[in-house]
Amino acid sequence: MPQTLTPYTDTTAAEQVIDETKTWLERAVIGLNLCPFAKSVFVKKQVRYALTAASTADELLAELERELTRLAETDPAELDTTLLIHPLAMTDFLDYHFFLAEVDALNRNLGYDGVFQIASLHPQYEFSGSEPDDIANFTNRSPYPTLHLLRESSIDRAVAAFPDAADIFERNIETMERLGHAGWKKLWLS
Repeated sequence: MPQTLTPYTDTTAAEQVIDETKTWLERAVIGLNLCPFAKSVFVKKQVRYALTAASTADELLAELERELTRLAETDPAELDTTLLIHPLAMTDFLDYHFFLAEVDALNRNLGYDGVFQIASLHPQYEFSGSEPDDIANFTNRSPYPTLHLLRESSIDRAVAAFPDAADIFERNIETMERLGHAGWKKLWLS
């Protein structure tokens, strides 16, 4: 599937955002095996990188609705998952965190509850009760604020193939603790 672009004013900047997101996906998510299900859809080119110029919550919700509809109308063999990258909207993590309730409500209101799951990724991601610089937070830190649209059916198949799926979260934290901040920084040096 061709790479995506929702209207974005600067083509060079748009390419850079998508390239940085792909690099993060390859080096962190797949390279550190933070999501054991990601490699398959990445290799099969079933990931859509939907970059939006939305700068408000309402604009972003409209983009999200379009992307959910596109995902629903597209054969999973062609498009399995979407990364809705929104570098101009919800840049503050606290705003983003509260916005996720609207995201879930939209998913339900469209009738996609149980069809799609939306995961949250953000450059300032912070788990409840953790310190901002806690290395565990980096399991969900992406280069730009991103909503990850996943098909529930794909998650079910992946979990069936990965019997210890419930242990992924703990394993990811262990991976990040072994890697540490210095190791995380090294991922981006080449």
